[in-house]
Amino acid sequence: MERSRRGVGAAEEAGSAPAGPALPAPPLPRYGERSLADLVPSLLGALGTRGIRGPIALEPARRVLLLVVDGLGEALLDRHAALAPFLAAHRREPLTCGFPSTTAASLGSLGTGLPPGEHGLPGYTVCLPGQERALNVLRWEWYGRGPTVDLRDRFPPETLQPERTAFERASSAGVGVSLVGTGTFARSGLTRAVLRGGRWVAAHGLADVIMEAARAVAAPGPQLVYAYHAELDGVGHVRGVASEAWHLHLRLVDRAVEALAERLPADCRLVVTGDHGMVDLADEGKVDLDDAPDLRAGVLVLAGEPRARHVHVEEGAAADVLAAWRELLGAAMWIRSRDEAIAAGWFGPRTLDRVRPRIGDVVAAAFGPVGVVQRTVDGPLARLIGHHGSLTADEQLVPLVVV
Repeated sequence: MERSRRGVGAAEEAGSAPAGPALPAPPLPRYGERSLADLVPSLLGALGTRGIRGPIALEPARRVLLLVVDGLGEALLDRHAALAPFLAAHRREPLTCGFPSTTAASLGSLGTGLPPGEHGLPGYTVCLPGQERALNVLRWEWYGRGPTVDLRDRFPPETLQPERTAFERASSAGVGVSLVGTGTFARSGLTRAVLRGGRWVAAHGLADVIMEAARAVAAPGPQLVYAYHAELDGVGHVRGVASEAWHLHLRLVDRAVEALAERLPADCRLVVTGDHGMVDLADEGKVDLDDAPDLRAGVLVLAGEPRARHVHVEEGAAADVLAAWRELLGAAMWIRSRDEAIAAGWFGPRTLDRVRPRIGDVVAAAFGPVGVVQRTVDGPLARLIGHHGSLTADEQLVPLVVV
């Protein structure tokens, strides 16, 4: 993959790559420099919050409003700048979201100020030690076919992710913290795990998010408002980012951000970013584990998502599974053992001991137009058009818009 002109730091990691034609080097997220984990600490530094600083240079402000548009990738915004002139006009050097490039991991990094190797939510679905099904991190219930079970009591989010969030630190330092989004997210497992520490403000649709966020940031004293909009991502998954529906929704988001900027106090900094990019995946690019016995052999649980897979294996099968996946998918995916991926820094500069077992024995990240599905487990996910999760610039780079 060619390095993006706007910012993925490419670095080939140590570890035994498969023999054969030279593969593109996995571009590593810019942890500690310009990743989503660095953004909220940098915003709090711009607010002058005592004891909190980040590496991203931002002008001082009395108030900061951070709007996260799910699925807004830098490469997509770059290609469709004419559809989003306001966003395009205020872009700065982009950020990398981290690996995997998916909502659970990215919001985890935004909320905690930590890479996935430290906050411990390294995927859309995560296999916890001793479990036969993966945890759906967005819903905090078992993933795949079977009974739907609310797991917030069995696996308390505050225990699964015990690190103090950036919002908790900001509140303790005297910053008013508000979170604006759909009311159903207020006590979700993911919110409790990585976004705890602020006052939740329920909003209903994009226009209401705009109005409630503008109202919250105008409160007295230093303010940090986090606002979230999910629908661009949903349209991309179902219709694809090449669809007219996605293009129209991007136009709507751009107009909404412009309207938001017009409603903010003069001492407020508006920052807009995404949690990942997205690529369209044709049906012929989907490798179904149910139809591939050589890939399925030795596999206990397939976690993650199609373009960023955590492969948890039977005892003693790791070497065989790694070899099989490299032989069959190595021309289109970076295939690494758990130790290799961790040592290479895919999940951040360090990975905590409590997090290591949540990473697959084998980790597979796509650079070609492919994804690995398992229709008997994934269900609707296997039929989606838009996907993300891997280390490519299209998935990894997210915009940094500052107004």
